[in-house]
Amino acid sequence: MKLKLSTGLLSLTAASLLTLASTAAAVEPIKMRWASDHSGPPHPAAIAEVYFAEKLEEKLPGSKVQIFWAKSLYDIPKGVKALSQGNLEVLTGQFGKTASVEPYANVVLGAGKLTTPGAIGKLDTTLTYKAIADLMSKKHQIALLASGDMSMYMGVGGTKSRYLAPADFNGQKIRSMGPAENALLSSLGANPQSMAFGEVPPALQTGVIDGLLTSLGGFNAVKEQAPYFSVAGLNGIVGDYYWFGASEKWWNKLSKAQKAAFKDVFENDFLPFQRAINFCADQRMVKKYGTDDKTKPGIYIMTPAEAGAIKKAEGGATDVWIKSKVDAKGANLANAFNLEAEQLVKDNPIGSSELEKIDCSQYDNVFARYTKGGALTGAKERK
Repeated sequence: MKLKLSTGLLSLTAASLLTLASTAAAVEPIKMRWASDHSGPPHPAAIAEVYFAEKLEEKLPGSKVQIFWAKSLYDIPKGVKALSQGNLEVLTGQFGKTASVEPYANVVLGAGKLTTPGAIGKLDTTLTYKAIADLMSKKHQIALLASGDMSMYMGVGGTKSRYLAPADFNGQKIRSMGPAENALLSSLGANPQSMAFGEVPPALQTGVIDGLLTSLGGFNAVKEQAPYFSVAGLNGIVGDYYWFGASEKWWNKLSKAQKAAFKDVFENDFLPFQRAINFCADQRMVKKYGTDDKTKPGIYIMTPAEAGAIKKAEGGATDVWIKSKVDAKGANLANAFNLEAEQLVKDNPIGSSELEKIDCSQYDNVFARYTKGGALTGAKERK
């Protein structure tokens, strides 16, 4: 038996479709700039930002997302100020590099705190993060959209040998990413040298530094110069995270429909992809360059005993430094985060998160898109 639709139902259906179409068409395109200080593709964070741009432009035809990498528009402190002033729409920030503008951003830093993928992925659920988000809104007119994963295998690279025991750091000139890492290195007897990553290759070449703190992506860029890379488990040497923020002056000008479209792409497309692509980039690097022989070049993951010795020697120096840069309320917030981090690790042990169950081969085509010769490979901007 054939089903027949009445003329009235057909008219109603057609009218409904026309209404839906006109509603979609009524959403104005979004024009925006997104700045960061990390390098462009194949850096996984940059790949994720391109993914967001393509998804938003697909969802809202006529939209345009310009992305600026490697400080080509702003570094993070200047980007924070630009967001506050409404001179930039979105920024990939980093808590450690934000601290020169907002010292409270320091309170979530520190090695050996969030040490599992599940715990790292739930930073946003902490009261500490929410307090920082509230402060960024009230004081800086910045809406924190979410935190994001950096490389979970931040570590230390050596030019001639491997840094494993605390004694290996003594007297060594090691590149640091910022003041919080300076505290760690100083506690190990090293001579920290703060510098942007772009300055690292010539500094290694000329012997200005003996080694460096960096991510697996950073190791990949200098592996010929600093081939001995050591990782003290997840976040065992450096603990820092991305944050994504929007200018409230810009955000408040968007229509309700534009905000809904942006949030849909950001929360349902971008964030899961960003976490997965960073995780899988780490897995690819470890698979390709990992070694169990600490005397050979490559990525060596320390044993719990080796990592524990580093943590013991650090002795809370990073926390002492953090508390020296904030008021009593900020110091209490740092203490509270330590407790929250400990609980998150306990509640989300290694192997328990969905992120760890991802089949990273599904992203092979994504990484292949950004191999040497790709349209955006090595680019400083997407216009």
